[in-house]
Amino acid sequence: SETLFYEMADRLAEDGWRDLGYKYINIDDCWSAKQRDAAGRLVPDPERFPRGIKALADYVHARGLKLGIYGDLGILTCGGYPGTTLDHVEQDAQTFAEWGVDMLKLDGCYSSGEEQAEGYPEMAKALNATGRPIVYSCSWPAYQGGLPPKVNYTVLAEVCNLWRNYDDIQDSWDSVLSILDWFSANQDVLQPVAGPGHWNDPDMLIIGNFGLSYEQSRSQMALWTVMAAPLLMSTDLRTISPSAKEILQNRLMIQINQDPLGIQGRRIVKEKSHIEVFLRPLSHAASALVFFSRRTDMPFLYTTSLAKLHFPEDAVYEVQDVYSGKIISGLKTEDSFSVIINPSGVVMWYLYPAALPAQPWHVIRQQAPGEGFRPVLL
Repeated sequence: SETLFYEMADRLAEDGWRDLGYKYINIDDCWSAKQRDAAGRLVPDPERFPRGIKALADYVHARGLKLGIYGDLGILTCGGYPGTTLDHVEQDAQTFAEWGVDMLKLDGCYSSGEEQAEGYPEMAKALNATGRPIVYSCSWPAYQGGLPPKVNYTVLAEVCNLWRNYDDIQDSWDSVLSILDWFSANQDVLQPVAGPGHWNDPDMLIIGNFGLSYEQSRSQMALWTVMAAPLLMSTDLRTISPSAKEILQNRLMIQINQDPLGIQGRRIVKEKSHIEVFLRPLSHAASALVFFSRRTDMPFLYTTSLAKLHFPEDAVYEVQDVYSGKIISGLKTEDSFSVIINPSGVVMWYLYPAALPAQPWHVIRQQAPGEGFRPVLL
């Protein structure tokens, strides 16, 4: 009901979330009445949203926040409410704009591939035509298997601001791993297509619910951050635990996630010991490294060097552990180091150069399949 959203807006504004950048409060499916009105407009459920969406948007905006809403490009939404068929695209875009909506997630239940190919670009045009800035989240690629040739990411980046590539996340560690595995297996395709204004969306953060342990919660946050994922929480901020809140409000983590270069990270190492290493190049020649353990037995001592991870020779780095805050000064590329990674846990580092090698370096944005990835300095 609307009470939930009013209360959640208060929590975002008053509990430190807004100031860290968590500004969108998004309504999912099932918000509307079961029928459009006499003029064909979508209307909110009169029992659940008696004051209407415009009043909610005004309340949210008064708290320095933004409101998102859900639609579906089909005869029905996934939950069985009125969908946005092609003949209603312009009308619904105008309705959302008049209500003061700031973000639209457009799902794809009960629509054909042909309707999606026409409707998703049409909605982008219709939203732009309203004159109101509305972030546009598309489910289009998820309904087409997420990969070329069925999915044209060049077109997608021109049409949508973010898009769901793969399955809905469930409140379980298995679900998190299945999404991570799919993104890693297809990173040669997916990593180059993300960037400012057009993001891959591996779905929501489920930290603070029931399915993840403390270590797994830290892992999802770190892995989603290194994948440059939009950070959309799905949890009750009225009852969230201090430990979950601490993970989600980690300032350095959010700074890394929101890095202006917007380069999506990649898995660069997959060890037989079930340790994986992910790297994300950041602005100002910095990097984020995530050491991730898929082990389920005990903490693991993982030893490597920046040279083994293909960092430039003769460079020296300052390192900050993103979770503990611990600083390592003067780490040279050739220095061997060890990290202790808990089962299904991570160690995440933020690295920035203290001294650069003599020759100029620049960040490599992407690579062809099969080539070794070389993070190179700016």
